[in-house]
Amino acid sequence: MRGIFLQVVGTLTLTALSTAVTLQAARAAEPMPLQLEAKIPLGDVRGRIDHMAVDLDRQRLFVAELGNDSVGIVGLSASTVSGRIQGLKEPQGVGYVPSTDTLYVANAGDGSVRLFKGHDLKETGRIELGDDADNVRADGIGHRVFVGYGAGALAIIDARENRKIAEIGLHGHPESFRLESGGSRVFVNVPDAHAVEVADRESGKVIAKWPTGHLSANFPMVLDEASQQVLVVFRNPPTLTAFSMKDGAPVANAGTCGDSDDVFVDAKRHRVYVSCGEGYLDVFEPDAGTFRRTAHLSTAPGARTALFVPELDRLFLAVRMRDREPAAIWVYRPVP
Repeated sequence: MRGIFLQVVGTLTLTALSTAVTLQAARAAEPMPLQLEAKIPLGDVRGRIDHMAVDLDRQRLFVAELGNDSVGIVGLSASTVSGRIQGLKEPQGVGYVPSTDTLYVANAGDGSVRLFKGHDLKETGRIELGDDADNVRADGIGHRVFVGYGAGALAIIDARENRKIAEIGLHGHPESFRLESGGSRVFVNVPDAHAVEVADRESGKVIAKWPTGHLSANFPMVLDEASQQVLVVFRNPPTLTAFSMKDGAPVANAGTCGDSDDVFVDAKRHRVYVSCGEGYLDVFEPDAGTFRRTAHLSTAPGARTALFVPELDRLFLAVRMRDREPAAIWVYRPVP
């Protein structure tokens, strides 16, 4: 009888192990939510690469090659560099306004915003702001361009007259910021103030300040307006946090990769993408009031700047030169 019992136990154990191996193999066979589709070489581009923007009509990707003092122009249809804007001063932010067919380039080195227009990107203007001109956001409906700069301000530029018309004072240098599409608010990461600040674009005043507590170095930000949440990624400790757009109350968080620089919402698939200089892309899905990480994809050290373009259904990752590999844009296709 004891022999029969041991035989049954052994059979059950083997069955359980077999089932576990089968489930593990099935999970391994599942496609990753982001598939690397192409690598577009940027040529002899050295140093840090910063933000990107896209001209959808001409299928052009603009790449702020900060360490190279240039902006690369990538033709997406041909997957090649079609040109380059030279002679810049540490370009950080880029923003394209379709209604005026104008590219805005914010230069950290001299505090200027330079304007380039049309198919040939002829330089058509220059706006002096001050130190550390950084992120650029365009409000196409209001014909305004917002640029973060200095010790604490958002410059407001009239996109039709191409001149600075106002600014919003903040309590420290602004990192990523986002414009509310259904209202007049702008949400701003202000790491020096350990806060997310909310300003009204019409009055030009800060109307709320959300302390970030023990979390610090809040650089990436995106709005999930369908869920009425502001998603912020902190570098210390590496954390993805969702705040209520209504009152700034934290509603969800999860650990993420280190040295984050960009975060995006894929509304079609109900996903969140985080790009990190640690050398990873993290993919999250909302899950019962929190975030569940569904992928931790290895990329390249220092590759922290990305751009997700829903209209193209692609995520572009800027990978700086390393070892013998040239700088490149890695193109990811979301699956399914």
